[in-house]
Amino acid sequence: MSKVAISLASETVAHVGGFEIRNTMLMAWLAMVALFILCACVRSTRYKLIPGRFQATVEWVISGLYDLFASIVHDDRLSRKFFPLVSTIFIFIVLGNWMGILPGVGSITIQAMHEGHMTAIPLFRSMNADVNMTLAIAISAIVAVQFFGARELGASSYSSKFIAAPWRHPMQSFVGLLEMIGEFSRIISFTFRLFGNIFAGEVLLLVISYLVPYVAPIPFLAMELFVGLIQGLVFALLTTVFLKIAVTEHEAHHDDDAPVLPAAAAA
Repeated sequence: MSKVAISLASETVAHVGGFEIRNTMLMAWLAMVALFILCACVRSTRYKLIPGRFQATVEWVISGLYDLFASIVHDDRLSRKFFPLVSTIFIFIVLGNWMGILPGVGSITIQAMHEGHMTAIPLFRSMNADVNMTLAIAISAIVAVQFFGARELGASSYSSKFIAAPWRHPMQSFVGLLEMIGEFSRIISFTFRLFGNIFAGEVLLLVISYLVPYVAPIPFLAMELFVGLIQGLVFALLTTVFLKIAVTEHEAHHDDDAPVLPAAAAA
């Protein structure tokens, strides 16, 4: 049995000019192709009033996801704005995680240069076992949070939670610095939570498959299906929570600064 090289970094399997094609990149492209095919199949149903089994299943999944995310946002208008983003993140991550345990992923190898010498490397690896992929998704999510926050509250109002004149509001300036650090920490948390879980599962399956092949990996494959679903759900739910905070946090501050009316007047 040939030794398969697996590392924290993805491996280069081909070159197009000076552009490196990596095994995790191939899996990401395959996931996108699968999503495009799924969308084409859904569109081919022409959204019949009395749906068939396929259309009914898709509608059940989408409506379930929408209800879940809307229960966090508590605002139908905002839910409709956020849903395309968070549902796409969820579906893309889960699909990528599940495709990472397909037969041939990690086991089909090619001979290529790795760390200075020729060795067998996987042709396909789970896309989220590459920290670059999880970092890209995390940055996209956090940038979207800033965009929606600035769009809903206004750029100047939203940026005021990060930037304040230290000579006029020293405490607010310090809190703004902490808020900015917090936004970067969200990127780091998103990136390494997803990457760590998927990479650990990939190594576990590889070890079990080599030690006790065929039968022993089956329960671990089922566990990886569950972990892949949970990781996608956690990523999407946290993105939804951050979006909700971004568009409502300043409103809460303004309400705190408002004068308190007597109970009779308020009634």
